[in-house]
Amino acid sequence: MVTLIPEASVICARVSHLRAKLPAYQSFSLHMDRMRICLLLFIVVLTVIGEDVCTNEDECANVANTDRYDRFAHYRDLITRGLRNNVDCAAGSCHCYDDQIDRNLRPFEEGIVKDMLPYGGRHVLYQIVDHKLYRSANCTFEARCSGVEHFLLKIVDQLPDVEFFLNDHDYPFISTYAEPKMVVFSFSTVVMLMGATGKDELTKFFLQTKDFLDIMYPAWSFWKGGPAIAPYPTGIGRWDLLRTTLSKEAAMWPWEMKKSKGFFRGSRTNKNRDPLILLSRRRPDLVRAEYTKNQAWKSSQDTLGMKAVKELPFEYNCRFKYLFNSAGVAASFRLRHLFLCRSLVFHIGDEWQEFFYSQLKPWVHYIPVKDDLSNVEELLQFARENDELVKQIADRGYNFIWDHLRMEDVECYWKTLLTRYATLLRFKVVKNPELMHVVGRYTKQKLFARHTAMSQLR
Repeated sequence: MVTLIPEASVICARVSHLRAKLPAYQSFSLHMDRMRICLLLFIVVLTVIGEDVCTNEDECANVANTDRYDRFAHYRDLITRGLRNNVDCAAGSCHCYDDQIDRNLRPFEEGIVKDMLPYGGRHVLYQIVDHKLYRSANCTFEARCSGVEHFLLKIVDQLPDVEFFLNDHDYPFISTYAEPKMVVFSFSTVVMLMGATGKDELTKFFLQTKDFLDIMYPAWSFWKGGPAIAPYPTGIGRWDLLRTTLSKEAAMWPWEMKKSKGFFRGSRTNKNRDPLILLSRRRPDLVRAEYTKNQAWKSSQDTLGMKAVKELPFEYNCRFKYLFNSAGVAASFRLRHLFLCRSLVFHIGDEWQEFFYSQLKPWVHYIPVKDDLSNVEELLQFARENDELVKQIADRGYNFIWDHLRMEDVECYWKTLLTRYATLLRFKVVKNPELMHVVGRYTKQKLFARHTAMSQLR
């Protein structure tokens, strides 16, 4: 005997009550309709019961503790599937980002001819000839070129002759649809991600269609430059030093001592950040988000009617469990620093990319947030109610950045990128006499050692 669910019983009873008030011929017709309705409900009940039957012995052990109507079950499922599909880079591997390099170079696999290089444009021309580095004098931001050259000078003895143009501005330049096809290196580019809903949410990083063909290189700010704000008046720079500083700060603020609320402090370089600021004013118990000044700031209207707050060093973020990253005018340099607080990173949007982003997986290393932040409040509630689960995400994010975004990884990326890029050149690189010879501190030390050795031989 099968007992109908309460809703089904009510429906059948109401149909019976109505049948009693009708003439015989209508009553008979309604009786048949009642039979059909009840039969349909019976089938539905059997289907629902069948779906609830546990067939796997290991899974059955946990059924009693699982609420199948839990509003956060979807997020936990995304984490489970993300971990199942994730393959981390091998420890100490120099080739963690080779797939990203392959994707960047694939549009040019038929070869790069001289006409594809933007001579006469605003980009900085670099050449490596006979293991010497040269560049044009038109670098718009000297600190940015210096930050790039730090790594190039360390590997110049290992590189073939090569020639490329480097974009030292924030925006990518080379549209996918531009003709003729041009070749430029940019630190950040825009990737449109396909299949970003439903069960495809976990695989969206692997289904990319690029609006830009710029080849990604590691940003100058790993060594020099970057945003010049009060705590870092000459730019954030020196990733090697900040790694150590942030790791020590994270140890001072273990997970159980962090505040269980979201935190963001930055300038209004992108209005997409506004919903987070407004949520903070409405739900200060949930998130603390405030705007600082930037170069475009004129009045409190530029900070949504509130006074701009002072800028803080990266270490301050480590006091909070949930940290927000959002693109500004391009990909934000903030992201890699947030992970080293060993806090849970909420990454807003995913179109703007740097070279290492593709190895960071949503729900494995961070929590993805919709561009319009329409799901941010629910995600914060999910994090609060699943503390141990999201702590594991925070730990994985920290470990990935600590293990696979070292200075030697940046150096390795440059070496692999330029070595593979050089194989695509369909012209001989001939030294341009108008270029300046770049001799940095690293090279000067080598030259001094060589001069000393030669003097001793005399």
